[in-house]
Amino acid sequence: MTINRKFFFDHARLGLFDGKMSSSQVSGITVILDKWGQEMPTADDRWLAYMFATAHHETGRTMQPVRETFASTDAQAIKILDKAFAAGKLPWVSSPYWRPDAQGISWLGRGLVQLTHKANYVKMAALTDPNLATNPSLAMNMATAADIMFQGMIRGSFTGKKLSDFFSGAKEQWREARKIINGLEKADLVASYGKQYYACISYTV
Repeated sequence: MTINRKFFFDHARLGLFDGKMSSSQVSGITVILDKWGQEMPTADDRWLAYMFATAHHETGRTMQPVRETFASTDAQAIKILDKAFAAGKLPWVSSPYWRPDAQGISWLGRGLVQLTHKANYVKMAALTDPNLATNPSLAMNMATAADIMFQGMIRGSFTGKKLSDFFSGAKEQWREARKIINGLEKADLVASYGKQYYACISYTV
């Protein structure tokens, strides 16, 4: 399937970006579209729609890799996370994984899907860039971040749930697909994004 990019951008701009897109938003979306066209041209296009929805939500619709808390530096992100942890605002966190290890490396969330914890970086390094295992900041590179998102969501590397569990043949579970990333956190919201992106994708050439 060849996506009609003019239709895609025209409708995404209106429906998902309040009528205006920045050059960085267009650039990020283009990287994802190019990757899909090159690597997954015959796959279920609902997968692409839901990956777009996930990136849209996880990056605050910047469509570029971000750090956890949307901080501009690791040090700032660590400070914000430490403050929230001390105030009891992160009850699901048992150990502050963002604090630098013995090598001074922080394994805080980064990318299009907020990859966290050293074990997860090492897992994704085996599927994407081997250097991620020692340099997690590479997840801030758009091409690497897109690769992590594709591999993790298609293979089920993040939570054990994968795109084909929710989109296959007549099966279409937009809400439940959030389990690929983070349980049912904001599941209805992300589902709404997914359906809008799917409408943008569905008009082919």
